[in-house]
Amino acid sequence: MHGMTSFEDIYDRPDPRAYFARLAPLSYEIPHHAQAVFRRTLAERAEPGLTVLDLCCSYGINAALLNHDLTLADLYAHYTSPEVRRLTSAELIERDKDFYAARRRPDAVRVVGLDIAQGALDYARAVGILDGVHAVNLEEHAPTPALTTTMADVGLITLTGGASFLSRRTFAALLECARRPVWVSAFVLRTTTYAPIASCLAGFGLTTRTDPERTYPQRVFTGPQERRAAISAVRLAGLDPTGWEADGRYHAALYESRP
Repeated sequence: MHGMTSFEDIYDRPDPRAYFARLAPLSYEIPHHAQAVFRRTLAERAEPGLTVLDLCCSYGINAALLNHDLTLADLYAHYTSPEVRRLTSAELIERDKDFYAARRRPDAVRVVGLDIAQGALDYARAVGILDGVHAVNLEEHAPTPALTTTMADVGLITLTGGASFLSRRTFAALLECARRPVWVSAFVLRTTTYAPIASCLAGFGLTTRTDPERTYPQRVFTGPQERRAAISAVRLAGLDPTGWEADGRYHAALYESRP
């Protein structure tokens, strides 16, 4: 989104320490809100053998929170601790294999990640957070044969960030490969319109619902410039920033798309 601070440099490292160190002071919290929502959605879906596809998954944070007895606060504490800061990436990966295995929930589901950040995907796969990874940009390329095969089992697509970089192309490419009914749960910043994607999903028989009054704080602004840009974008979208962006942080709405 125009006017939004770029954090591109923290999304494709060999491990997520820089990601958590940079986002902690900004109180980045969307994965925390998504944790309860995604667990509830899966309970409602209640379909055995279902795979979750986490879109723009980065280091697999959503999968870590979905399938492990951990909170986002636990992850911030873990990755910013002096003990963990001293390790090499290889040492951290070995340590994190045990860290996640010890906290794995008995009701864990298969989660596959899709992102363009190969380094982040490699980390999440290596420590066992993600059961499969696909590094492909569906805005520019067709799904790989491996992704097409994966989509046969996907019943839920999740998204907590990156909607502003996605168009109907990505969602159409995924749903064209689907073999079972797919639900979509997406957290989208109020500065971004989800209408074209919702329209695309409607073409696949999905109805999208959102409660405009129920928002989820994403993070505080990096400064006055980002705040001004967000307020302007929200007004442009026909929304009122009062009590939301005007108070100093991004807010996201939850869009649930189901048959």
